[in-house]
Amino acid sequence: MKKQQLFLLVAASLAIIIQTATAGDPDILTDFILPPNTPPPADGSFFTFTGMRPLITDPFPATFKVFKASMEQFPALNGQSVSYAVLMYPAGTVNPVHTHPRSAELLFLVQGSLEVGFVDTKNALFTQSLQQGDVFVFPKGLVHFQYNADAKNPAVAISAFGSANAGTVSLPNTLFNSTIDDSVLALSFKTDVATIQKLKSGLQG
Repeated sequence: MKKQQLFLLVAASLAIIIQTATAGDPDILTDFILPPNTPPPADGSFFTFTGMRPLITDPFPATFKVFKASMEQFPALNGQSVSYAVLMYPAGTVNPVHTHPRSAELLFLVQGSLEVGFVDTKNALFTQSLQQGDVFVFPKGLVHFQYNADAKNPAVAISAFGSANAGTVSLPNTLFNSTIDDSVLALSFKTDVATIQKLKSGLQG
């Protein structure tokens, strides 16, 4: 898919996806919220985010990459209960197992194919093979993943969130790149400390 076509698909789908995202943030009592120590009035640049331009100008990344437009990157989203991300999956790459504690995720597959899934609180796994044009919802707070199993072709998806700050908790990083004691992890996973240390070194490499 050409970059211009990708841009048009992203632009056309963005409005639809954001409108269908379920709001989860507290209501605000003003039209918008300016960051502290920002003198009013705001102008149009405050409501404009340019962080997605590399999607059009740069080559496709060699590793899985996420372009986020959440409150951290785009302060105008504060109080608006919306955010989104564009996810780029080179052939054979994965978005590692993670959760979003403050929002469901509504994923629209713009290009390629993806294997997706989530695990509910009863430990049941729900998976699906998505094709271009499909939409999949990951329920709020549940562990989930996306995998481009195609060995030759990339995939691109847009994810909408019903929160300006959905948060992302990566399970590999949270467990093995944290300061949790190795003995605690070894007991939790019914293995030994040497195995835990090997997993940690693999993530740091």
